[in-house]
Amino acid sequence: MNKFIKYFILLFSITFLFASCQDDDEKINVNTTETLTNTSPLSSLLLRVSQNPTSNDNVVDNSSCFSIQLPVTVIVNSQQIIVSEEADYQIVQDAIEAFSNDDDIVNFVYPITIKFQNFQTQVLQNANDLDDVLDNCGEDDDFDEIDCVSINYPIVINVYDSNNQLANTITITSNSGLFNFFDILDDNIYVAIVYPITVTNSAGQNVSINSNTELESFIDGSVDDCEDTSGNPNPPFENVLNNGSWHVSYFFDDQDETTDYNGYDFTFFANNTIEVIKNSVSSTGSWSTYVDSGLNKIELDFDNSNLEELEEDWIIIEYTETIIRLKHSSGGNGVTDHLTFTKN
Repeated sequence: MNKFIKYFILLFSITFLFASCQDDDEKINVNTTETLTNTSPLSSLLLRVSQNPTSNDNVVDNSSCFSIQLPVTVIVNSQQIIVSEEADYQIVQDAIEAFSNDDDIVNFVYPITIKFQNFQTQVLQNANDLDDVLDNCGEDDDFDEIDCVSINYPIVINVYDSNNQLANTITITSNSGLFNFFDILDDNIYVAIVYPITVTNSAGQNVSINSNTELESFIDGSVDDCEDTSGNPNPPFENVLNNGSWHVSYFFDDQDETTDYNGYDFTFFANNTIEVIKNSVSSTGSWSTYVDSGLNKIELDFDNSNLEELEEDWIIIEYTETIIRLKHSSGGNGVTDHLTFTKN
């Protein structure tokens, strides 16, 4: 049976269980710090760890929406190249850079098979099929996969309803299973990973993980270890921050509170001041960056009291030219807040 269909059946089964009547003595007291929803920061990280890697071959397909299954034959500047393994991407890159007055277009010898982030495949017969897929993908505007670390399977996930009642227990045995589980997770479903689990770091070492906090910190700490496969390293953080205006695309403080910041536009100036505009009303703030215990941080302050929850010394986790991802861990209660800016 198609894996995608299987997970829709799984989701339907879980939803049906939620609708079923359950006795009061079946109610489970769940530790809410260990439950996840489809908007939890860790859920997004697990999607990136478990997805089919789609950015490694961007030199060939110029898209992180899907990957090209190998082997594939391409034509660059009238040179035919058989790409049979990832190391051959460099041959394609060299062919693109060989001339400065060409169009650098990579043409495929069809048919080709592509694989999406959810591991579904599609056979493309010609360039028109490829154009149709690219049109449906839209622009690449998010962070790439985190493929230098891995989850060691199987892992067990408990599924709860909104009343913290245990509805089901799922055993996940593969990356495709984990990705599709979180990818189609409904808004009203709460899940909890059964710890301990083991993960493998970028050095090939197995690490025991005992909580959501440990797992999130492990993945975040591995971001810098994963090589940038785009061939275009990020410019300095301050250059990105000072280029254009930004909005809050994600804010998580125990729960998703992104909508509290709808309509605010932030412009960060090189003189460490901030201009904030909402509904043509302007306010100001300040920013500064520094290194603390080896961590790159940005501190934000605002005159507008409506933005006081954003006033923290945020750790800079990762950024591109269009997205900045930050987090702040409180020293006392161990709560972690998450803040993401996206360029307007």
